[in-house]
Amino acid sequence: MMYKDAGVDIDAGAELVKRLKLLSPDIGGFSGLYPFGDQYLAASTDGVGTKLKLAFQTDCHDKIGIDLVAMCVNDILVCGAKPLFFLDYFATSELDVDRAERVIQGIAAGCKEAGCALLGGETAEMPGFYRPKEYDLSGFAVGVVDKDKVIDGSGIIEGDKVIGIASSGVHSNGFSLVRKILTENPHPDSLIDELLRPTRIYVKQVLDLLDQYKIKGMAHITGGGLTDNLPRSLPEGLGVLIDKSLWKIPPVFDWLKEKGNVPEEDMFKTFNMGIGFALIADSESSLQICSHDDFFEIGAVIKGKGVRWA
Repeated sequence: MMYKDAGVDIDAGAELVKRLKLLSPDIGGFSGLYPFGDQYLAASTDGVGTKLKLAFQTDCHDKIGIDLVAMCVNDILVCGAKPLFFLDYFATSELDVDRAERVIQGIAAGCKEAGCALLGGETAEMPGFYRPKEYDLSGFAVGVVDKDKVIDGSGIIEGDKVIGIASSGVHSNGFSLVRKILTENPHPDSLIDELLRPTRIYVKQVLDLLDQYKIKGMAHITGGGLTDNLPRSLPEGLGVLIDKSLWKIPPVFDWLKEKGNVPEEDMFKTFNMGIGFALIADSESSLQICSHDDFFEIGAVIKGKGVRWA
């Protein structure tokens, strides 16, 4: 089973980005940058995807808002930006005030964890558009970074090290495939709890590192996994060699791979596989960073293109 079998075509999404870049060449990064005096405003928008379906099925709405914030603030973090504020969009067929409050409490908790303000948002009641008791979520984050401190990967050279930061689980990508596997296989309730664990917010942890070490590039490991996201931070002519034996892949991914009979290549192109965020730094900085918990060297920059596996 592959992601495409669950109805999601990652390659089609990549093709759309290529076409959109003809309309606006700056499209395609983890976030967009807008000049603002001596700084840039960094902005990103995202949703939670079909992970929402698990929230509906379990009536668990308290944490899904954290996922929403994480998906946006982790994206603007990639360029070194500090999140400033967040806006949300909550749409449903019939407004259940208690449920909506629980969702937005999660959004507020995510904003607090990311150190940004929840300025407001939009609540849309659209009868007949969504299924009863279901809703959709999207969010929008804005941050700021000094122009001379933007991290864009331009200084990366062959031999630099790739540093992984542990994920909290599946995060918020690949859930169309997850749900298809769940429907075809018996599973314990504890697995659903594991799948609903919120996406990790890396903001405070990474911003602290930026004050101490020279980090040349970063990547948020979202849709497309390590395979597609690491190359987005590399200069032309460079790729990465990743050694999968250098970190422990969480058991939830082993379960999905086995029960879904998912090829390993597709696992790494669909899920984060235990690495939710990645940094690129020189050897000396990498050694120091990896002395901290949750950071581990997983590979190196090489000549070439894309991701190769050791």
